Amino acid sequence: MDLLNDSDENTCLYSGLACIFLTFSYVGSLYIWRSKLNRDHPRTIKRRFFSVFCMMLIAPIFTFTLVKEETLERGTLREYMGFRLSGMIAALIIPLLLTATLFLGPLTMHFIAGTWRLYTNPVIWISSFQELVWLRNHVMAPISEEWVFRSCMMPLLLQCLDPLTAVFTGPFLFGIAHFHHVHELLSGGHSIKSALFISLFQFSFTTVFGAYSAYLFLRTGHFFAPLVAHVFCNHLGFPNFFEVLRFPLLQRIIIIINYFLGLYLWIYLLVPLTSPSIYGNKLELLT
Repeated sequence: MDLLNDSDENTCLYSGLACIFLTFSYVGSLYIWRSKLNRDHPRTIKRRFFSVFCMMLIAPIFTFTLVKEETLERGTLREYMGFRLSGMIAALIIPLLLTATLFLGPLTMHFIAGTWRLYTNPVIWISSFQELVWLRNHVMAPISEEWVFRSCMMPLLLQCLDPLTAVFTGPFLFGIAHFHHVHELLSGGHSIKSALFISLFQFSFTTVFGAYSAYLFLRTGHFFAPLVAHVFCNHLGFPNFFEVLRFPLLQRIIIIINYFLGLYLWIYLLVPLTSPSIYGNKLELLT
């Protein structure tokens, strides 16, 4: 019995250390290139694309090596990492609509201001796919982060934590991974106080989003569910509440109402729209 307990403790220890290592390695890979160029410079972006691509190759090695068969009592490792055909269409659409509901206020501003018309212009889409900053924010960052922090880390965390605890533990590491922006802010001329304040806000926001993303991952059992939510949130960014003041009074009232309505609908729909049965998720790790 003691041997079994020791084995479980070692598994948990190695899994935890692997997650911490992957977190700091992911961040560290962004800074192995010695350069004074800013983060939006094409050369910096290309180098970081290569770095995170390498991390995407390294991360699953830890998952394949450390996840034990006893952990996979409900399915295969591939399924635990969020990859299967059943429920894929639902995973691509429903979480996106659910996340859009949360952003009903900002979307209302886009509609009233008429900026939504940009999305119907194919030239805008073509030019966007040719911009490295856009590709970083909408493609490489979401895919690499969801792959490393959700698909590869969550199976490791589930070896020593219950699913609900893992939902909030993994995102803490995800938030830490975004704390590196303090270095870039200082390099950009911000004061230490300003850089820390902005970075702490980013840490809080990304940790909360990470919990939502992990929740989507475990509830749907799909890699694509948190991915589409991640892309959407990266696109809209954190809501600028002061932007509401630029609209006339009546429009301002409508926007504010929709902010609260969106939050209410998101809370109301979160559980039913992420039901494992919708996505054919037989793992049902978080019910």
